[in-house]
Amino acid sequence: MSTTIAAPSTPAQGVTARPLPRRDPLPAELETPMLDVVVPVYNEEHDLGPSVHRLHAYLDRAFPYGFRITIADNASTDSTPAVAEQLARELPAVCVRRLPLKGRGRALNTVWAASDAPVLAYMDVDLSTDLSALLPLVAPLISGHSDIAIGSRLARGSQVVRGPKREFISRAYNQILRRTLSVRFSDAQCGFKAIRADVAERLLPMVEDTGWFFDTELLVLAERAGLRIHEVPVDWVDDPNSSVDIVATATADLKGCWRVGRGLASGSISLAELRRPEPEQPELPGVPNGLGGQLLRFGAVGVASTLLYLVLFSLASTLMGAQPANFTALLLSAIANTAANRRHTFGVSGAGAGRQQAQGLVVFLLSLVLTSGSLALLHALSANPGHATELAVLVAANLAATLVRFVLLRTWVFRKHSSSSEQRNSA
Repeated sequence: MSTTIAAPSTPAQGVTARPLPRRDPLPAELETPMLDVVVPVYNEEHDLGPSVHRLHAYLDRAFPYGFRITIADNASTDSTPAVAEQLARELPAVCVRRLPLKGRGRALNTVWAASDAPVLAYMDVDLSTDLSALLPLVAPLISGHSDIAIGSRLARGSQVVRGPKREFISRAYNQILRRTLSVRFSDAQCGFKAIRADVAERLLPMVEDTGWFFDTELLVLAERAGLRIHEVPVDWVDDPNSSVDIVATATADLKGCWRVGRGLASGSISLAELRRPEPEQPELPGVPNGLGGQLLRFGAVGVASTLLYLVLFSLASTLMGAQPANFTALLLSAIANTAANRRHTFGVSGAGAGRQQAQGLVVFLLSLVLTSGSLALLHALSANPGHATELAVLVAANLAATLVRFVLLRTWVFRKHSSSSEQRNSA
């Protein structure tokens, strides 16, 4: 009998990282699947049957969780609807959703929004992408590591078979995206993508395009909002019988780039609701999250990094002189100190680690001046000071450098986060 997807009566379920046992897929109406794979089609009466059979056989054999295949018929005028209905009767976990209007983006938006699966995906009906990439695509979404996953024909490790015309157009389009919208993902339009349902619930209402630009708009908004996009190199073979109008699609894509770029520049596209909230600073019993909490955590990190420094200095001084050993030990411990303070003292995560490490190295140079100057002064006063004396002088110099380091980290390197933390605590 015919099967369709109804809108869920409860919000999309969260993604769990708990391993689930391998089991045979059940009919969609009997369970909530982990994965819902949407196959959008328009007049694909010849390719639909073989492709869905192949996809279903692969998922049944290789996918360790419950799944559903949803055929999204975009107002086909041939016998595609009849083929889809027959597939739904023949194969467990195959459903059909017929839409009265054309548009791949419209189909994906409609079916994804109505699905009750925690992980949503789609692939083109020609199955140009090797299905072995499906598990690597959805694994980081099931584990909760990433928000969106995309197949990339342009990433290192991918193998692509297609004509020079399509190759040129694809690479040119992605270069245009990099130059105009400053994107970092490598392949916007590979028909092989997945998204977590909780992310889709917030992101889909903001995507306006209903056609081929849907993928690009979704990815641009997601990246600008700081969502995590995972790329998977894919093996891809071009379908020589594809009915896609390349010129019309490229024209629509360029118009979409202009619309989205203008909206982001003018502020008419607001990404506030999509952005991941800044992580709360870790709370310590009896210690507020303001200056006092930061000082206590900074002190704990400082003790640990000082011990690391002394161990590294002691090891390095047996192989080189005091000054090179001091430089090596201070550099390595400074990198570790900046990373630990970033995460634990000031509660910062996400983008900006490289810039903050560079600023941390400036702070390291000031510490180097203090400690190297102290060593130079010691050796000027004593031609052959003992190792214990050197360590004592370095500890004293490091204590002085610690105060300078905290002030600079708080007021310069992590200034924005420290200010927002104090504002929250004073509210």
